[in-house]
Amino acid sequence: MYYIEQMTQNDIADVLGVGRVTIVRLLAEARARNEVKISIDSNLSSLIGLERQLEKAFGLERAIVAPLSAPGNDPINAIAAATGNYLSDVMRHGMRVGVGWGRTLFNTLSFINARSLNDLKVISLLGGISQPRRFNPAEFAWQFAEIFQGEGYLIPAPALVDSIETKRALIERCGLKYVFEMAEDLDLVLLSVGGIESATTSYRVGHITEEQRDSLAAKGAVGDLLYHFYDIDGKLVDHPIQDGVMSVSVETLQKAPVRILTSGGREKIAALLGAMKLIRPTVFITDEESAASLLEKVTPTGD
Repeated sequence: MYYIEQMTQNDIADVLGVGRVTIVRLLAEARARNEVKISIDSNLSSLIGLERQLEKAFGLERAIVAPLSAPGNDPINAIAAATGNYLSDVMRHGMRVGVGWGRTLFNTLSFINARSLNDLKVISLLGGISQPRRFNPAEFAWQFAEIFQGEGYLIPAPALVDSIETKRALIERCGLKYVFEMAEDLDLVLLSVGGIESATTSYRVGHITEEQRDSLAAKGAVGDLLYHFYDIDGKLVDHPIQDGVMSVSVETLQKAPVRILTSGGREKIAALLGAMKLIRPTVFITDEESAASLLEKVTPTGD
C-alpha cells in the first residue's frame, strides 16, 4: 500500500484499523528485514567526472563514487549502498569469492539483492575474533554466502596469533591449509581498509593495542588490509605483528582478476593511497568527498 500503491500512512492506518504509529513501525521493520529495498537510478554528471578521473589516476577498470546528502556526513552507508548494488550485478554462478571484513563491508549486506547462485564458494580471508561482534570476519563471510545460497569457508583461528611458529602450526597441522589453498584461485576479492591514525576496526575490537598502533605508525604504517600493515607507498612495514597475522598473503590477493576495494572517509585518505599501490584494485568504490581528496593528492597518469 505504501511503496506500490503510494497510499499515505494515515490512509493505510484507516484501512487496517490501527494507529499511524503502528504503520510507521511496520514500515521500519520491513526495511530492517530487507523486505523493502530502495535504489536510486540516476547518474550525476559531477560524480561521473570524479569516476573517470579516479580511473585515469589509479589505472582502475571501474570507479564508483557515491553521493553524500550533506558535506561531512559519515560516508559508510553511501559507500555500502553503492557496493551492494554493484555486487548484485556482478555475482555469477560458479564463482570463488574471497572477502575481508569491517564496518563498511558489513553494511553492504542489506543492499545486496539476494538470489541463489550455483556452486558459489565464499572464503573468509582472515581469522576471527573471540568476542561475538557484528564485524567479525567469519560473520560477514557467512552472511554474504547466505545471501546467494552459497558455501562459506572460514578460517577458524584468531586473526592474530603470538608467533609465526603458531601460525604455521595452525595452517599445517590444524586443518587450515585447505582454506588457504582455496584462496589461491579466487575469481574476485572484496576488501576494505583501516586507517592507522583513526579507530580502525582492528583497534576497536581490541586486537591492536595503543602501543602497537603507535609503533606501527612510527614505522610509517598508514593503514591495514586484512591486518597487513603498509605505508603510503604500498609497502608492508617491518613490524613483528606481521608474522602473526592469520590471513592470506597480499601476493594471493593480487592474483585475483577482480579486486574490489570499497572504503572512504577523511581519516582513510592516506590508507587508501597506500592500498592503491599495495593491492592495485580493479574496482574502487568510495564517496564523493573521499574521491575528491584522493585526486587532490595525485597527479593523473599521462598528465
